[in-house]
This record gives sequence, structure tokens and C-alpha cells, in this order.
Amino acid sequence: MTTVGSSAAYRRQIDRRMGVADPATLHGSLSAGRRLRDAEPADQDMAPVPLRLLPDTAEVAPGDSLSIGGVDVATVAEAVGTPVFIYDEAHLRSRCREARRAFGDGVSFASKAFLCRAMARIAHDEGMMIDVASGGELYVALRAGVPPERLVLHGSNKSTDELVLALDVGIGRIVVDSFDEIERVNLLLGRVAPATRPRVLVRVNPGVEVSTHASIATGREDSKFGFSLASGAAAEAVNLLASRHSPVDLVGLHTHIGSQIFDLSAFGRTIDSLAPLVVTTGLTELCVGGGLGVAYTGDQKEPPTLTEWATAMRHACRVAGIPDSVRITAEPGRAVAATAAVTCYRIGAIKSVPLPSTDGVRTYVSVDGGMSDNLRPALYDSRYEAFLPRAVTAPRPFAVTVAGKHCESGDILVRNGHLPQDVAVGDLLATPVTGAYGYAMASNYNKLLRPPVVFVGDGRYRTVTRRETVEDLLGLDVDEPALSHCVP
Repeated sequence: MTTVGSSAAYRRQIDRRMGVADPATLHGSLSAGRRLRDAEPADQDMAPVPLRLLPDTAEVAPGDSLSIGGVDVATVAEAVGTPVFIYDEAHLRSRCREARRAFGDGVSFASKAFLCRAMARIAHDEGMMIDVASGGELYVALRAGVPPERLVLHGSNKSTDELVLALDVGIGRIVVDSFDEIERVNLLLGRVAPATRPRVLVRVNPGVEVSTHASIATGREDSKFGFSLASGAAAEAVNLLASRHSPVDLVGLHTHIGSQIFDLSAFGRTIDSLAPLVVTTGLTELCVGGGLGVAYTGDQKEPPTLTEWATAMRHACRVAGIPDSVRITAEPGRAVAATAAVTCYRIGAIKSVPLPSTDGVRTYVSVDGGMSDNLRPALYDSRYEAFLPRAVTAPRPFAVTVAGKHCESGDILVRNGHLPQDVAVGDLLATPVTGAYGYAMASNYNKLLRPPVVFVGDGRYRTVTRRETVEDLLGLDVDEPALSHCVP
């Protein structure tokens, strides 16, 4: 059995990898590294981290360490602590620009994937609209300075307060999801008079099955989202909202069939099913939603690009007979943000556990985060890679299970990971492709503090969302006397 994690090894790793953070390094230009290229070793299990999974500006700095945006990742981790989400700002901007070029005006960033004020400003600056799925997301986008007319409100159960806020500020689009919502909007508009007539889209459930996890398949017939196309509910909703007595302007249809989709033909089938309703009603907008997949591990194939997705959607619309005058839009989120980030952790324990049933050994590498900063492995059985930022191109022959620190057996970040043989306690460990639905789904389970979000670029870093403090954990507590007896 290989012994790892000794204090001597720990000191050697620290000496080799770290050092006192140099302000000149943090805020100046760093020496140029070499751009990453994927190696092709014979044994995939021993291969270095697949470099296509890293952000656009990732480079190998001297000593085989990872640099993103011209900033040494270990230096950021030392300065702000771990866990930490590190985002490549140039990567985010590049994907936003590509989406805007590919789909044109009206394409929206799906903020549920990752939202803070800095991200909202980037999406807006690069020409995207932003779709929000709650009053909280709407509030953050507004506070970021995004004009309300550049926002789209989603939600299968929008509250009265959320709709009032959207109507008051003059939101760009409301995607209507149920007959109860139609009634709620009509009642509100009977009491308030917004400056402009609200523009709405009808969310249609096309009944299309896609190859993805059941929890993120949203377009099948049995779904909480939208109006069923097959039952006629979608057509009924269109007729209600398009009637001359309606207080809103119906401008189009919206659909969303699921997430982590690699096969573009699924979107084509969706367009085929929606085309008759689009054509017969003369609606001028069709939003195909989001869902374009990304690769999380080296054995997953390369997904279509945003440009390829848009090209395929336009072709499918023409084949289906949808006029070129109809505005075709989409709502990418994961495809914009996922590969833009890595999460860095500090290894605190390495434990080898005998497996009598197989006469083998499982090695648990425990880090200082877990399901509170990446819920996807526990929720969807999602798979990730793991690597050491001090040894980017090193082979990874050592089979490990990367575990979080929560009181849950299911708190596993990487089930079948591989790391260099000399991994040690104190090492920095990174998981790539964590820019979407990581921070967005973070929690305070076990009262862990949610990690900070750091943007890097041009040799500098900036913290855009700070780490929580123990004081934050008490911020919502209310000290009050015991409840009195009820008075009849």
C-alpha cells in the first residue's frame, strides 16, 4: 500500500508549490506561460487533466503550475483562501459575444447557471439579455444596472410580488407558464397601469424526450413546466393572450426541453412540433430555451458550439416552414459559464480504506468543501475530473475518491478520480468545469461558509463575491421572547 500524506511530504509540497503572495504578482503582469495542449498518453486513466476542460486563458506556468488569466491559481488560493471559485473573465465575455453574434439581439444569458452583479454586467455589456427565474434574480440584475427591458422573467409559479415588481419596472418579457398565471397577470393589470403593455411569451411543453438526467429533462409530456402542446393547452393559452380583450401583447412562444443536450436533432424535433402553432398564429418570436451541454470529463465528447447550435436552429426553422422574419432566440447558461471556472480546495486528509469484498483499497482524498459548493454530484450523479494545479501536465496514476467534509456519505465530489502519485495533505486540488450550477446552488449545510468568487484576467484578480463569515451565519437569526399563549 502506498503511504501518502506524511508531514514531511506535506512540507515538501508546500515549499515547492506555495510561498508568500507577492503583490506585484497579484496586480502586475506575470511571465508568459505556454498555452495548454492535450496530451495523448496510452492509458487514459493515467493521463493529465484533459486540457480542453480548462478555461480559455489557462496556461502552464513555469514549474508546471496552472495560470488562468495571467494569474497563478495557487497565488489566488493563498491570498483569498479555499474553497474558491476562480473564473476566467475573458472566457465569459467570449462566450457571451459568441452567443450574441450567433443568435442576434434577444439571446439571453440564463442567470440561474451563475449570477452575481459582476456576471450580470458582463452579459449585458456583451449584448445579451438576461433571463431570471425569481424575484431575487430579477433584483440582482436590476441592482447590477441592467435595464429592465433587457430582462426576461421565467418561473413555473411566479408570485404576485414577483409579477408586481416585473410590471412596475417594465420588464422586457414575461414567459407565461400556466392558466393561473394568466389570470393573476390579468387581475394585476386591472389594478395597475404600467408605462408600457407587457410583452409575453407562452411556454410550450412540446412532449419531446431527450437523452439526459431525468431531473433536468423539462420538455417531456409529464412535466411541471409550460402548456402541453399535445393536449391543446398551448393553443388555448395563445388564444387567450392574443384576444382583443387581453391586456398584454403576445409576441411569441418559448420552450425548453432539458439540459446537458449534445444531440442537436432534439432541438430540431422540438421546432418541427412547434412550427404549425408559430405559423398559424403569426407570432414573431420563438425562443428555443437553453440546454446546450458541456463536457465535464475527458471521456465525454466535445459538445456543439454556440455558433453551431444557432446555425442548426435556423436551418431547422426554415425546413419547418417558419418565416425568416420570426426572431429565433435562445437562453444559454451552462454553455457560457461552466468551463469558465475551476474550484480550488485544500486537501486535509488522505485515507486508504481496505475493501475486503474486492481485495482492493479505496483512497479517500478529503477537501475543505463539498456538496455545499457543488451539489451536482449528489443531486445528478454528475462526474468531474480532479487535478493538482502545481502539476498540470503530470500523469495521474493514483486512483482516488475526492470527498467533501460534510456529514453525509453521499458528499463525494469525484468518484473515480486520478491524481499524481505524490499527492499530499496540504496540496491544492482543483475540479474544472464548475462555473455553472456550483456557486448558484451553494448552501450553508453544516453551517459551512459559502466560498468567494474571483474573476481573473490581464494578470490581475478581483473578488466579485466575498466569502461568507460566521457573522453572516447569524445575520438572519431573530432574538425574541418565547411565544405567548394564544388568546381565544
